[in-house]
Amino acid sequence: MTLAYINEDDKAYGLAGMAISLAALDAIDRVAGVSLDADGPMVTFSHQYYFSGSPSISPKTTWDNLLHNFYITSAMVISNVMARSMVRMGQDVPADLLDIIHREITEEGRNTCSLEDDEIETIYDKTRAYMGRIFRNPRLHPAIDDFARTLSRRRTLSGNEVLDELRALSIV
Repeated sequence: MTLAYINEDDKAYGLAGMAISLAALDAIDRVAGVSLDADGPMVTFSHQYYFSGSPSISPKTTWDNLLHNFYITSAMVISNVMARSMVRMGQDVPADLLDIIHREITEEGRNTCSLEDDEIETIYDKTRAYMGRIFRNPRLHPAIDDFARTLSRRRTLSGNEVLDELRALSIV
């Protein structure tokens, strides 16, 4: 799924939302870096994210990692639009956009993880509720605004720098 941005400010809030979701899910260690100037995805993952398993690792561990990565990417997409709508624009995410995201997450869950619709629905609902609590919290909005400005100014940060910035703003 490709998300279109209105302008650079909108893009910075989208990236801020994704980074915050990664921190909230304790998954920053899977991020090599983020960049507003990237030609492709704005988030570059470390080898840990892409690890697909080995003969010495149990199939259950490999499956759990795949499922966790699906949860992470679902949260990133939802957080991207929530930060842009709820924090930057001060309004709820448009229902039609959430419907599109829901369809994409459902398709990805079926194709990537071979999940059943009820399993996908559980993950989607859990993700949307958790990220909604973060981005609906008006006390966090000033820190999210500051982080989006930091991303706009610095353009590129390593995973550790993202974590440092979020800690400095008391987001994590």
